[in-house]
Amino acid sequence: MLIGLPKEIKDNENRVGMTPATVTALVQHGHTVLVETGAGLGSAISDAEYLTAGAQIVATATEAWGAEMVVKVKEPIAAEYGFLRPELLLFTYLHLASDRPLTDALLASGTTGIAYETVQTPDGRLPLLLPMSEVAGRMATQVGAVYLQKSHGGRGVLMGGVPGVAPANVVVLGAGVVGSNAARVAVGMGAQVTVLDVSHTRLQYLDDIYRGQLQTRISNSHTIEASLQHADLVIGAVLIPGGRAPWLIMREMLPKMLPGAVIVDVAVDQGGCVETTRATTHSQPTYTIDGVVHYCVANMPGAVPRTSTFALSNQTSPYVLRLANQGLAALHSDVALRLGLNTYRGQLTYAAVANAFNLPSVEALEVLAH
Repeated sequence: MLIGLPKEIKDNENRVGMTPATVTALVQHGHTVLVETGAGLGSAISDAEYLTAGAQIVATATEAWGAEMVVKVKEPIAAEYGFLRPELLLFTYLHLASDRPLTDALLASGTTGIAYETVQTPDGRLPLLLPMSEVAGRMATQVGAVYLQKSHGGRGVLMGGVPGVAPANVVVLGAGVVGSNAARVAVGMGAQVTVLDVSHTRLQYLDDIYRGQLQTRISNSHTIEASLQHADLVIGAVLIPGGRAPWLIMREMLPKMLPGAVIVDVAVDQGGCVETTRATTHSQPTYTIDGVVHYCVANMPGAVPRTSTFALSNQTSPYVLRLANQGLAALHSDVALRLGLNTYRGQLTYAAVANAFNLPSVEALEVLAH
C-alpha cells in the first residue's frame, strides 16, 4: 500500500502521525511511505531519520495526500478538504460530533474516515484516545496553574499554597482517563482536589488509591453548582465516546464562581462540557466571560509534541500496520477497528455522530458488505 504522512497545519500543531519506527515496520512489510518534508520537525524528528527508516521524502502536501492511506494526528481543516476523495482511506482523530463542516466534507467526498477516538475494544477501552487523554489530563492541571497567576488573568492563587495559606481548590468534572490524570497532578502539586463523576465505581477507585488526599462527589447539577462556587480551577474531563459532550456548566453558573477562577475544558474536542466553551488555539488560548478565564485549546497535547507523538504512535502503529496489510478487510476481523469507521462512501457509520446532527447512519458491517 502507498501510505502518506503529511505535515500537520493546524495552529501550533507540532505532532506527526507516525514515528520512524512505524515507518520501518511498514517498509519491512513491503509498503511505501511518503513523508512530506519537515513533517516531523515539530516533534524533533528529521527528514533524515525518516529516510533511514525507509520512507520517501516528498516536497508537497499534495504528494503525501495522494497516497491510498493517509495517517495524521488531527482532523483535516478547511484548507485540506480539497485532498479528500472517494479512494482515500484517512486514519486520524476526527471528532466529527462537534464539526459539521468536516462531517459534510467527508460525506461529500466519499472518503473512508477511521477515527482514532472511536476505535474501541470489546471491554470498552479506547486505546487510541488513551495516550492523548493522559497527556491532556496532566497538561490541564499544569495549564490551570499558569492561568491562575494574576499576570494571566487568574485569581493569583498558588496551587499548593504555603504554610499558613490554603492551597488552590481544584474541581475535576469526570473521573475517566483525563480526570484521573488531572487529579493526579493536582494532588501532587498540593492542591485541594474534588473529583465528580456519575460512576460510583470510578470514584471508589480514586478514593482507594488516594486515601483521603482528594474528595469525591457523585456528579449532578446540585453538586456541580455547589463545587463551582468555591473553585479556583475547574477541569472539564467529560467524554461520550464519539459523541458530543454534554453541558455540565451552564452560563448562568459563571457569575456565582470566584472572580479570576479558571476553567480548562479538555472536552472541547467534542464540543465542550461548558456552555460558554468555544475552541481556542495555542496562539490565542484564553478568553474571559463573567470574570472566569476559559482555556479551551482543541489540541492541547500539541504543546508537548515530542512526548505526544511517541505516546500516540505506540498505540496507533499496530492498527496502521493492520490496515496497510489488509486494507478495509481488517475491519471485518477486528471489531475495535471497525468501531473506528465513521464515514464510508458518503455514508455515516457512527451513530453518535449521526445523532449529533440528526443525520441517518448505517451499520459498518452493512456498508462494508457491498
